[in-house]
Amino acid sequence: MRTYLLLGAASTALTLAPAHAQDNAPTDAPQTSVQREEVVAENTIIVSGRAQKLYRAEETSSGKLETPPLESSLVITTITEQLIEDQGARDAQDLYRNISGVSFFSYAGVTARGFRQEEIFYDGLRGDPYAGFSVPQLFNVQRVEFLKGPNGMLYGPGAPGGLFNYITKKAQSDEFEGTVKAIAGTEDRFGGSAEVNLPLGKGFAARGGLFYEDRGTFRFNAASRTMIADAGLSFDPGPIRVDIQATRYNQELDANRLRGVPVDDDGEFLTDRRWNHNEPTDYLNLESDVFQMRLEAEPFDSLKLDATARYNNATEVQNYHEPRGLFDSDGDGTIDASIREFRDQIRTQETWSFGANAVWTTDLSSSVRNRVLFGFDHFLSDSFFQGRSLRGTTVDTPGLPNPLSLFDPQYGLSDPATYNQGPFTTTLSESEQTGFYLLDELTIGRLILTGGIRRDDSEAGGLVEGETTYRGGAVYRITDAISAFGQYATSFEPQAASSQNPLAGGPFAPTKGDIIEGGIKAALMNGRIQSSLSAYQIRRTNILQSDPRGDEGNDGVDDLVPVGQITSKGIEFDLAADITPDWVLTLAYGYNDTRITEDNGGGGFPFNVGDRFPNAPEHQLGFWTRYQFPELGLAAALGGDYVSERVSMSGQTVKPYMVFDASLIYETGPLRALVRVDNLFDKTYAASGFLDRTGHFPGAPRSAFLEIGYAF
Repeated sequence: MRTYLLLGAASTALTLAPAHAQDNAPTDAPQTSVQREEVVAENTIIVSGRAQKLYRAEETSSGKLETPPLESSLVITTITEQLIEDQGARDAQDLYRNISGVSFFSYAGVTARGFRQEEIFYDGLRGDPYAGFSVPQLFNVQRVEFLKGPNGMLYGPGAPGGLFNYITKKAQSDEFEGTVKAIAGTEDRFGGSAEVNLPLGKGFAARGGLFYEDRGTFRFNAASRTMIADAGLSFDPGPIRVDIQATRYNQELDANRLRGVPVDDDGEFLTDRRWNHNEPTDYLNLESDVFQMRLEAEPFDSLKLDATARYNNATEVQNYHEPRGLFDSDGDGTIDASIREFRDQIRTQETWSFGANAVWTTDLSSSVRNRVLFGFDHFLSDSFFQGRSLRGTTVDTPGLPNPLSLFDPQYGLSDPATYNQGPFTTTLSESEQTGFYLLDELTIGRLILTGGIRRDDSEAGGLVEGETTYRGGAVYRITDAISAFGQYATSFEPQAASSQNPLAGGPFAPTKGDIIEGGIKAALMNGRIQSSLSAYQIRRTNILQSDPRGDEGNDGVDDLVPVGQITSKGIEFDLAADITPDWVLTLAYGYNDTRITEDNGGGGFPFNVGDRFPNAPEHQLGFWTRYQFPELGLAAALGGDYVSERVSMSGQTVKPYMVFDASLIYETGPLRALVRVDNLFDKTYAASGFLDRTGHFPGAPRSAFLEIGYAF
């Protein structure tokens, strides 16, 4: 007997399997927010875990080979659509608590296992539509996978902490379904969305979605308007599937090119957390168009092919006032104002991404299987930057940006139309990168061995580079429910173009990274308890620093040297569990110790050997728990996020914080209502540190919203 009851936070037809009433339930009982699967065998009832079915993926794709988590030596955190829906998440920043070892850094950037990480992939390819300083929205995202650690062999150049891979929603040919939603909340928040999936017959299907939201933010003058229009067409007659997608992203962010709020060296805000250095007329506007086509084929049982092409054209226009230094305006010994610099900028980026994979599977005997993956990816980018800037002084000066008080900011007195701005500086850049990789997975009984190699060649600014990366892994299935794993992998990052000046000693070889990791994964009690425990060490080497000898060539440019090492050591624990049939818990904990372990012997790092690396917390904990009342069609949820003390990039303390949020969910039939409160106790805290002149990024105060949805 199979029975399903709906989980309230994932109630729409787009996110759940069909629901059926229990045999012993009264026919007039409301649909509830539980999902179970019961199997009767020899008078024994086994209840499979909702945590497994709704909060964990049965397979992950970011490792290039689709693999169940217990059979993979990679560590991948998957955030499903159901968990996104359950938590009322709207953008990427709402998800970080679910990933052990990940905390907020700035905009869409995070600290991952001690290192700053900003690389975002979509459907396994480069081409992030949120260029520059916008945060990815989740409306058209099916799930988010975060692949931890160096992954150069799989994806080419990138930071050693990991990468995000956003899997987008695609049309499905199985059934007609749709949802409409409306939202209203504090800070003048309102909006809505609609999605529909339409089978067209003969293997064809179409989907469409429209999202719009208008909201203020807690910072003075700041607001946002976001629109996403998404459409897709699929053809899936088997054994071939074709997906074509087109998406339009449009964001208008008022006074929202945000830096932080100034703090003292102990991490205390010097002024109101709502303080904003931007004028009401400042803005950041983004327009981005994405077209994507994907082909999947299985011409033979032993051969799977896929190929994807992705095109993105994005334009980001910004006018904003940047904090350039704090000062005492009246000589009373108290820092009370900030110098400002006006920046007028436009960025455009046109990118093409291509990727293809072929997987050949062979059973060598009844207990030996081999999978071979051969693939390539190619990335082209044409970028344009046009900008100019004008810095003010500590006093009001005609034609220059006015300074701004920290305690009594007077907005509207500084008008960019009156500034004596100079000419624009224009930069054009082109880059091209190609990678070929080979990965082999050999299964011998309960032992799974993996090894891979990749070669990348790139050209940017006339500089041609090549790099080879490796990966090796092993998994041993101790039981069907418990696995032990280990891996070694490498990565690389090309040095910044601005650092490749031949007068400074360039060009320089890329920064390198490697990882040694091992741990245990488990799916116990028929999936009701899923957990993983891992320990790792990551090294990041060949980091550019100032040459202690200064300008050795006497050419007027201080030299750089590619030395230095940062080492990250950590332990991570993840858990998803059904505590009772009506009570579920997810937990993510990360311990990390990232320190500078080598320099050039004469300085170069802003910190000393042995110091903790900036914005790398020692402890990070996130949890989400929800209890449901099936007879009422009601569920209550509580989440928490803890990040321990850090230091900013200027060495200022970033104080630890613990914030909570809560949700109340009601569902009956196709109707669902969600009330969510963020920062439940209105805690004042810094989510991340930055520079002393720009301060720390403040966390948002308490806010709430109501979302009502109807599924059809």
